[in-house]
Order: sequence, then structure tokens, then C-alpha cells
Amino acid sequence: MRRFGSVVMFLATDFEALYAYKRGNYQRCLQLSTLSVHTLLLFANYIPKISTFPEFIQLMDDDIVSLTALTLIVDRKCRKKSSNATDITQRALSLYLMTQCQIKLQHSATSLTRTFDYIEFARTRSEAKWTLEHLLLKLTERKLIIYLSNIMQGFP
Repeated sequence: MRRFGSVVMFLATDFEALYAYKRGNYQRCLQLSTLSVHTLLLFANYIPKISTFPEFIQLMDDDIVSLTALTLIVDRKCRKKSSNATDITQRALSLYLMTQCQIKLQHSATSLTRTFDYIEFARTRSEAKWTLEHLLLKLTERKLIIYLSNIMQGFP
């Protein structure tokens, strides 16, 4: 418990953030996700992973469900329970939720640029065997780029 106590707390925070996102409470989700991102980027030696196959899939949003399904369709090796390919780290999920909430709450370009830097940092630290995580970080980055370019062009 001493060794994994903080991990359990952070996983609970992420599920609370997912639940807040599902309910449309984007401000609360953003608070929890931001706390998680900052803690995991700065202090964590161990990054917990979250399975998207099949127990927790109902908690995920459509983008994550679609990415999971595409991963399973394209790469047969991912269908094995022992595969890490359908797992994502808490850091990637928190970054995704943080980005989605910032977009929905129409945050400033400065705030979103900082988030972009966090995503880039996470992408450099992501393990090669985690296919879904790479896809999720790339999708998160792409959503952020599209939103930032809309802001620059004067579209909300």
C-alpha cells in the first residue's frame, strides 16, 4: 500500500475526471486532469496504465472507443489480453481530457500552447509497444492544432 497508495489515488482521480467529462462538468474534469498531468509529468516514477479493453470502455468517450476499435481491427496481436497495445497511460488519458475540456471551455491560445508542450513531452516518453497510447496522443495533438488554427483564423 505504501508503494502504490499514490497510484491508487491518481487512478481514482482519473476515473472521477472521466465521469465529470461524461456528465458535461468540464471545469471539474479540467481541474482533475490538470492536477494529474502536472503530477505525472513532474513527479511520477511510475505511470499507471488504464485498460480500454473491455471493462472500462463504457467510461471512455467516442474518440477513445473508436481508436480502440481501429487498433483491434488493424492489428490482430492487440486482441490478446496480455497485449499492452490497448492500454493507455494515465498521463495520456489525462492529457486527452485536459485538452478536450480546454477546447470545450474555449481556453486561450497561451493555455493551449502549454498543453501542446505537455503532449509533445509525453510523446517522447511513450513506450513503443503501446499502440493505442501513441494514437491517442497523436489525436490529442491534432485536435489541439485544429482548434488553435481556428482561433488564429478568428473562428471559435
